[in-house]
Formats: sequence, structure tokens, C-alpha cells
Amino acid sequence: MTDPSGWSSPDSGDEPRRAQYPQYPQYPQNPRAGGGSQGQPGVIPLRPLALGEILDGAIGTMRKYAGIVFGSSAVVALISAVLFLLADMWLLGSVEQVMLSPNATQEEQLDALWEALRQTLPVNAVILIVTMVTQTFLTGLLMVVVGKAVLGQPITFAEAWEELRPRLLPLLGLTLLVALIVAVGTVLFIVPGIVAYVFLSLATPALVLERGKVGRSLGRSTALVRGSWWRVFGILLVALIITFVISFIIQIPFGFAGGADIGQGASTGDLLIGELGRAIAQTITVPFAAGVTALLYIDQRMRREGLDRELARAAGGE
Repeated sequence: MTDPSGWSSPDSGDEPRRAQYPQYPQYPQNPRAGGGSQGQPGVIPLRPLALGEILDGAIGTMRKYAGIVFGSSAVVALISAVLFLLADMWLLGSVEQVMLSPNATQEEQLDALWEALRQTLPVNAVILIVTMVTQTFLTGLLMVVVGKAVLGQPITFAEAWEELRPRLLPLLGLTLLVALIVAVGTVLFIVPGIVAYVFLSLATPALVLERGKVGRSLGRSTALVRGSWWRVFGILLVALIITFVISFIIQIPFGFAGGADIGQGASTGDLLIGELGRAIAQTITVPFAAGVTALLYIDQRMRREGLDRELARAAGGE
């Protein structure tokens, strides 16, 4: 079955759409429901994009859909902050007596730190799993929102969740697989990891927006990046630099207020301030990075597969 909205890949004879899940993205009931000009019904013009248009589209999505974007991002960031704060407090309580003792040698301090890390390993493993699940959920949700933003169509959290729900487990499996591939490549002198990351960078939007499977999404990402590796790498690098700068600027005042690290005698208040700064930074930077990735995927499909024409029809522009 061909998806008339245009999100499915050109050669997909994939899984039939379940009746209870609307085809993505839906056609608007009103031809002008997209609320924009024929060439730009949503946050980007429906043609191959320049770097500035991709960045502006990501920011425009955050601004136009601020409630669902920042609301869901803030909840996930706060969950992560609480978990990491608990882990930091546990670690702090395990080592502070030895670390702060004037009679402790450097070797004793190091031994105490390693022992504390060993004891907190199970807790950190649980935190890592919860963080990965929540971050995967957030990324997938933001992909759905960007897909609607391109068409200028409204969407609620409940609608976005309904769209994402059948794809959440495959998305989690995809996230784990990509992380493993990139990690193995990174161990092999870093460069293979970077190459693999770029080739697989569009797998997440491919899985969510095309409603594909894990293996197919990896193949779709590789196919879309092939021949444009340096361009995709450059755009991802620019987005990474922007997110780093924004995060750094946001966390500066929290760093001054919080003071010391664990090894320097940080208090619970210091840790709380530090995690709060990181949570605020993540609330802003994660949606931006996800938006850039989703729009880069859409841009590559417009360049290679004429997706702009399909999206224009879906938005009522043709």
C-alpha cells in the first residue's frame, strides 16, 4: 500500500496501516488548514533546503509548537536530572569522608572513589536504561512534531503519542543498535565511528515518519546519506557546535552558583544547582538537535525522491 502523504519510501510495499492509527501525516480537512503559502505551508519551504533554512526550521518548530516541544523535553530533562542527582548524592556520601579527610593519602582517595563507583554500578546501570528509554521517547515524539510542522498542521501531545506508540519499541531497538555500531567504530580509531554515525544519523526519522522496521530504517538512512556524506556531516557538526555553545552559556551561571565538583567537596545544594542547569540546557538543546536531524532527513528526501511534491499535495498546496 502506498502512503498518499508521501512519507513512505518510494519502493515500500511495507506493512499495512492499522485502521486505528491514522496515516501520517493526515490530509487536512480544509485545503488551507496548513496555514501558509503554497510554497511554504509550515516551518520550511517545500524545496531542497540550505543550511540556514534547516536551522531556522528547527527553531521555528520549537517556537510554533512550544507547548508540546518544551513541555515534553522539560519533563524528560527533569527525570534525568533527578536520577543523576540521586546517583551523585550516593557517590558523594560514599567518598566524601575519605576525600575530605586531611590524613587521607592520594592513593586512599583514589581507592575510595573506585570502590564507590563499583558499589554504585547497578544504580548507574538502571539510570542509564531509564535515561535511554526517556530520551528515545522524546526523540521519537519530536520527530512526529517536526513532521507536522513541515505541513503547518496542529498536533497535540495525545495525537503525537498515538502516532509514536506503535513505533516506540522498534525505535528503542534502533537506538541501541546504532549506539553499539558507533561505539564499535569509535573504538577502531574513532574515524569509523564518525563515518558510521553520519551514515546512520537519519535512521530515527526514517523509522518514525515512514513507519518502517529497524533494518529497513538503517538501510534508508545509509541510502539517503550516500553521495552526500560531507554535507550531512557538516550540518550535523554545525548543529552540534550550536547545541554545545547554548548548553555552555546556559550552565555558566549555575556553575558559578554551584561551586565545586564531587571531588572538591561539593554539597547536595551544589549538585542540585548543577543538575538544574543541565536540565534547562537539555530542555532547549535536545529539541533543536532533533529538529535539525528530522529536517535534514526531509531535505535529503526532497533532493533525491521529490518528497516536496508529495508534501505539497498533503498540505493541500497542489
